[in-house]
Amino acid sequence: MPDELIELIKGIQSPIGIWEIVMALGFSLIAAIAAYFMYQLFYGSRNIGAGVHRTFIIGGPAITVLLLAIQTSIPLSLGLLGSLSIVRFRTPVKDPAEIGFLLLLIASSICAATSNYLIACVLFAFVFVSLGISWLTRNRFSLFGRGHLMISVDQPSFTGLQAKLTRFLEEQLRGLSLESMSVLENRVSLQYQYRRQAGFDWASFTNELNQLGGGAKIETFVG
Repeated sequence: MPDELIELIKGIQSPIGIWEIVMALGFSLIAAIAAYFMYQLFYGSRNIGAGVHRTFIIGGPAITVLLLAIQTSIPLSLGLLGSLSIVRFRTPVKDPAEIGFLLLLIASSICAATSNYLIACVLFAFVFVSLGISWLTRNRFSLFGRGHLMISVDQPSFTGLQAKLTRFLEEQLRGLSLESMSVLENRVSLQYQYRRQAGFDWASFTNELNQLGGGAKIETFVG
């Protein structure tokens, strides 16, 4: 074998074995796919987020390779930090739940790079069970679930309607609290918080609210 080829082979050798690299990347990819499906199952089908799950399949193995390449090298770590500091993400994370899935992806990638496969498996099992329990009980226990209600009324009608409106809302909604009130362009906007109730009839609620207002124009926004 020519000396040049031998030198080339030595130059591309890695202190990490090839099978160790393949195992770490394979595990990281499997973990990323699992995180992707958990995102779709427990979050994506009912919420509109920033779409961070689209990065999972590439992001998981990529994070693992970064950690494998850096190992304990402080100069490489500082260089990576400097490189990442110039990256600007223009799509914000819209929901804190998405941050949780990103942390799950990063944790599994770190475990893959450090060969802590059992820790990652236990983590995914705990997260899956926790999300499953939350999904199964989401409509049964609404003690701490809070919703937002905004009502907008034209200002001339608000004075005579205020007392009746407050009484009606307190009868219909549990744990009602007024968060803020604003006046803009001859309309009064009231922001409330209330305790969510499973099976609440919002169609009947809006009909009765409109009848209460009589000729007043009432706009309702529920969140």
